[in-house]
Parts: sequence; C-alpha cells; structure tokens
Amino acid sequence: METTQKYTVPQPYEERRRLRSLIHRFVSALPWAPPLSVDDLSGLSDRLIREHGLDASIKGWLMVEIHNSAWHETVASIPRDKRLLLLPKCLSHSGQCEAEIDDLGLLCHRCRRCTIPDLQEYADSLGTMSMVAEGFTSVIGLIENRVVDAVIGVGCLDSLEKAFPLLIDHAVPGLAIPLNRAGCKDTEADEEYVRQLTGMQSDTKANLLDYDYVKSTVQGWFTPENLAALLPPAGDQTSVVAQEWLSGDGKRWRPYLLASVYMAITGEKEIPPEIQRAAVAVECFHKASLVHDDLQDRDATRYGKQTVHAAHGDAVAINVGDLLLGEGYRLLATCGNMELLQVAAEAHIALCKGQGMELEWSARPQPFTLNFVLEIFRNKTVPAFDVALTLGAICAGADAELQTTLHRYSQAIGIAYQLQDDLEDFDTDQPQDDPKNPDTEPPQTIRPSAVLAALCEQHPAEAIAQTLLRYRVNPARDQELNDAIEQVRQLTGQYHQEALATLHHIKHVELKRLLFRVTRRILKKQAVETIKSLV
Repeated sequence: METTQKYTVPQPYEERRRLRSLIHRFVSALPWAPPLSVDDLSGLSDRLIREHGLDASIKGWLMVEIHNSAWHETVASIPRDKRLLLLPKCLSHSGQCEAEIDDLGLLCHRCRRCTIPDLQEYADSLGTMSMVAEGFTSVIGLIENRVVDAVIGVGCLDSLEKAFPLLIDHAVPGLAIPLNRAGCKDTEADEEYVRQLTGMQSDTKANLLDYDYVKSTVQGWFTPENLAALLPPAGDQTSVVAQEWLSGDGKRWRPYLLASVYMAITGEKEIPPEIQRAAVAVECFHKASLVHDDLQDRDATRYGKQTVHAAHGDAVAINVGDLLLGEGYRLLATCGNMELLQVAAEAHIALCKGQGMELEWSARPQPFTLNFVLEIFRNKTVPAFDVALTLGAICAGADAELQTTLHRYSQAIGIAYQLQDDLEDFDTDQPQDDPKNPDTEPPQTIRPSAVLAALCEQHPAEAIAQTLLRYRVNPARDQELNDAIEQVRQLTGQYHQEALATLHHIKHVELKRLLFRVTRRILKKQAVETIKSLV
C-alpha cells in the first residue's frame, strides 16, 4: 500500500500486532530506562531490522513503537486523571464533520460519524483528559504546568517524527500511536490499541519529580532573609558585599542541579536542610569565581550592574571572593560527609588551573589548537556542572558507577555548552574593520576560543595577529572562516550527542528525565541555528 509518508506502516493489523509483541520482548531485555534519544531509537530499530530481517521501510514505525515500549511501565504508573489523550483532526469524517475549531483544537459534536467521540468518551470514563489537535506543541504547556504528566498521542508517522524531538527533549512520558495510512483526512488508527494504551494502569504509582517545586524552593534560599539564617551575621563590609552578591541576580543552575539530582535519585518529596546547605555552598563557589573572573578580565558589568571590583575596588573584590569560598567550604563541612569537601576542593583546583591556562595565553597569545581549548574547558567549565551533579549524587547515596556516569555526562555537556558559547560570542564580539589601520587589534579581551583555534589549525605557522584579523564583520566571509565555524558547530553536536549517550545505562527514570531536560535547557540554542545566523 503506497502512502505519502516518509516511512510505511506494516500491514495488515495482524502483522502490526506481531511486531509489537516482538518489540516488547526486545525492549524488555534492554538494560536501558526511558527516555531514549532519537539516535537511540534509530540504532535500536536498525538492530531489529538486521536481527529479524524486517523491511527497512518500516524503520520510522519501529522507532515509534520502541519508544512506546520503553515508556509503557512509566505511563501505566501515572494516574489516569494525569494523562492526556491527543487525537488528530484527520480521524474525523471530512465530508460530514460539523465540529468547530478553536485555539485548543476540535470541538467535537459527538455525531458518531467517526471514531473520535467513542475514543473521547472512553477517555472521559477513565477520568482522562482528551483533545483533538494537531501536533504535540499544543500540549507542552500542559506538561510544563503539571496539568498532565503523560501524553498518549495519535498521529501520522510524519507528524510523530516531527513531534519526537519535543517529547524527548522535554523528557515527557508519552506514547505515540501511528495512523495506519497517510493523508490529511479520513484516516484511521488501531482503535483497540488506542484504548489499550489509554486504559492501562499499573499497581506501582509514579513518583515524578516536581521541577517547579525544586526551582521555586531553590530560588527562595537566596533571599537576604534566608541567607541571613544560613550565614554568620554580616557585621563587616566584606560580609555585607558578599551576601548582597550571593542574593543578587543569577539563574541558580548549580544549586538547582544538586537538589534535583538528590530528589530524582531518592524520590523524596521534601528537600532536607543538609541538601539546602550543600546547594548554597555550590552557589557560593560559583559567585566567588564570578567575582574573581570579572576582576581578572576587567569586566565592568554583570547582570546589567556593576561588578564587585568596579563598585568596590580590586582589593575588596579579592577579599569578597575569598570569603565566599570560605563560606562554601564551611557549609559543606556541616553536611557531615568529608567526600563532599574532597569533590569540591578538586573542582576548585581544576577551575583555577583552567583559568590559569586562559590567562597565560591571553598574556602571550600564540597559535594554538582545539585540543588546547578543550583542555581549558575540561578544567574551567566542566567542574561547574560536575561538582553540582556529583554532590547531589553523593548526598543521595549513589554508587561509584552512577557517579562515574555523571562525571562523563558533565564532561560532555560542559564542553558542548562552552563550544556553543564560543559560537555565540564569535557573532557578538566581532570588531568592525578599521580601514585606516588594518592591523587594529580586536577591542574585545583576547581569549583562546574554539573558532580561533580552528582558524589557527588551518594555518599553524601564521602569526596570531594575522589570524585575529579574520575576526571581522563582513557579509562575504571567506571560506576558511566558514570552515572554522562549521568545524566548531559539528564538534558541538558531537559532544551534545555524547552527553546523551552517557545516559544509556542510568536506571533511574527520573534522574534520566532530569538530565534530558537539563541538556535541552543548557543547549537550547542549537548550534545549527547559531551557524545560520553567522553565515
């Protein structure tokens, strides 16, 4: 049967049922927990095709069903009143449908001319919300606001393929049921299969992490009132400035990660006081590093306000940063676990070494390689992620294997983040060419960026000043510069995928969901979009 779909759906129904049983046995034997990345699903479907001699044209359908099987138990454990059945408008009878469409989708009149009213009434009988709308974008808000915790969606393979990144990036517990044939009207699905997945229920109750609760709780720790209860009285200028800086602007990513990892592993609903102290300690380390970085880089503003050294002078800034470091270690010492202090100290030393490499190069610029830049990232950027994730895991009692996995993830996500940041900085830091003085040095602080390293590798014998001249705003960028940007973009993608690949063997569904969401948020500006804006 020919369709307009990119991939075909197995025919007839008996064959689909046979393949679903095969997929269930296959996935049950895997040591992986959901979510699975698109690359995971692609590789597993290729393996099924090879091992069982299946038609390669059904790969898209296999990917959807592997995804379903992986999420089956988790969705079954979510209460029915926290699920959403999402149906496509193309299930309706196009010639006789009288329903209106509003911003939320189709307003079914329950005229019985198609299967939509029967499926919606079945969902109603279970206490399950239902919608008739196109695509998963319409329900992301419901997921983010915890109106529903799982989605069971019906759609054509083409629509499901487009929706997969949304489901996976948001780590949504979801099941996707492909339509049996293509076409944007008068389609059909395996109705009994839809009912089966909609109505299934497990004796185990889902224990999903409430991300908004963690986020709001963590933000609340950094009000001046809460900090005053955790830190010694601020009776001197250094302490006053330090506490103002600590309670000021910031995304609080590091304390959020620490608390979330702890909650995801343990399944606890409340955050214990020692986790709060450890999380605030991590933010103390971060804010101290910002004070010192701003001073070393001579940056006058951060968060749209004066930096500490700009407002109070260099000597005070050094002292404030040192005080915050001391407070961080003091707070960790109250948590009753010496391993926390060791991990934090090792991360602190690594960060200083990475900053030292960058400062030394900036003082005496010379041609360098991408490997040199990556080594700086491993020391300077990676510890920021690693210390938060590892401390959260240690507090939760995680074993050495899981800690190693989190370390590998931190390495990959930290490097991907910094590579992406270099691409964005390259676009925003471009100086205008000075036609009167073509040897003008770029006005921004010179630092060893990945794009500049790629250019240096193209011409290893070229003086660094000549290479720096390639940093210019010019609509007709030369091919070498485009090649350097593309090389960094591809490297960013490689480390992005490596970060997801490290999560394969994490058994904790909630921890894996958390890290998928973290990856999406940290790398939310995809490198490919950055490149389009650059070239």
